Parts: sequence; structure tokens; C-alpha cells
Amino acid sequence: MERVPNVASYTGTMRLGKLIATSGMASRRRAVELVKTGAVRVDGRVERDPAVDVSPDVTVSVEGKRLRREPLRHYILHKPVGVVSTAADTHGRRTVTDLVPAETRVYPVGRLDADSSGLVLLTNDGDLANRLTHPRYGIAKTYRVTFEGMLDGKALDRLRRGIRLREGDRYVVTKPADVRVVRSGRGSTTAELTIREGRNRQIRRMGDAVGHPVTNLVRIRMGSLSLGRLPKGKYRTLSPSELKELRNL
Repeated sequence: MERVPNVASYTGTMRLGKLIATSGMASRRRAVELVKTGAVRVDGRVERDPAVDVSPDVTVSVEGKRLRREPLRHYILHKPVGVVSTAADTHGRRTVTDLVPAETRVYPVGRLDADSSGLVLLTNDGDLANRLTHPRYGIAKTYRVTFEGMLDGKALDRLRRGIRLREGDRYVVTKPADVRVVRSGRGSTTAELTIREGRNRQIRRMGDAVGHPVTNLVRIRMGSLSLGRLPKGKYRTLSPSELKELRNL
């Protein structure tokens, strides 16, 4: 039986669906589907109830692959420009997982495009990752953004109220954003912009829509986490208090 590496450890009991999601093997929704379709065994028996409590001493397998429990890992990384926010890249580009310990299998929570830099959370905690990225939780993300030209009141108002963007064959309006101008002059405007959704290249598209393309973008906060003075290309482990505050979101 193939073993799945780097699955989270836990103490006490945990619901089966949550255990699979926390392992990083699947999202919470997908974990529930796997259990209900009979793809999960507990101590060799098929278990179809994702809410059943399981203890650390049982053997859990998913589609024939046994979960091996290892400690949860949570890292903050200051992603440099040019590094892609994926676990692997088919074009051979450097990825965020190349910048954290090789012996730990972790994944980035959400995306930050290659042309942008800043805070990326990497973890093997699938349950936490799901909560941070699920639209219903609306976790705030703050960026320091430099726009071409001087943003006038009309452009700022549009950014704050929401921008109409094309998504495939339809149009959507972005949720209201918080915008605070930090500096304006010499042909550019720097602002801190907070959004609570994560559409593809959203802030760059918002800038284009108001006629002020983005020339620099740095993510400085995600929820309760702050990039602080962490140097580019470096990472650190979340403190217990940071992790607790993040879970409380």
C-alpha cells in the first residue's frame, strides 16, 4: 500500500473529513466526497461518515493510500518577483516551495502572480488553507500598490466601490475595496489597497480599468498576518500566537 508523505499529526479525536483536509490531501469539500463515496477506510473498514471521530491510533487510508501523520507546518515567505506561487512549475521556473525546507511538503495558500512580491503563507494544514481561501470567509488581503499617474477622486471612488471586470463570458463587479493613498507625486501614486476576494490578477486588472496600470505590487498582510521586515526570499515559522489568531478569523 502506497503511503502519503507529510500528513499532519493531531492529538485527541478529529472528524474524519477534517483529518483528510488537514492532511493537505484534499479540500474539506473533496474530503467529504471521498468519504461518502467509500474511498476511505478506517482500520481496514470502509467508513462513509465524514463526521465520525477518529483517534490518533487508528489507520486511515484514502484511495488505498495510507495517511502518515507528521507535524503541521506553517511558514510566512517573502516571495520575490519572478518566483511562481505553485508547488511545481512545468516551465522550470523557481517556485515558492523551493524557498522553504525541502524535507517538508507544504503548499502556498492562494496565489500571488510572478510579477508581484510579498507575503505568501505555505502550509500542510489543509483545513486552515481551506478556511483562508474560501470566499464565504472573506479574509482580507492588503497590498502596497504603485499605480502609473496621479489617482484622482473619481478613480479612487471606483476602486473603493467596485470595478466591473470580465470573467470568461460574463462580467462581474469586484467587492468594495479599502484604499488609502500613501504617497502621490512624480507621475505615480502609491496606495495600500485591501480586498476580500481573490480573482486572477485582480488588482492589476482594477488598475487597468481605471486607466492607471500597476507598476509595483507587494502583499503586506493576509488576515492577521503581517509581512513586517522579513527580507525578500526569506521565510519564518508562524508563532503560536499568530497561528491562534489566524485560526480565530
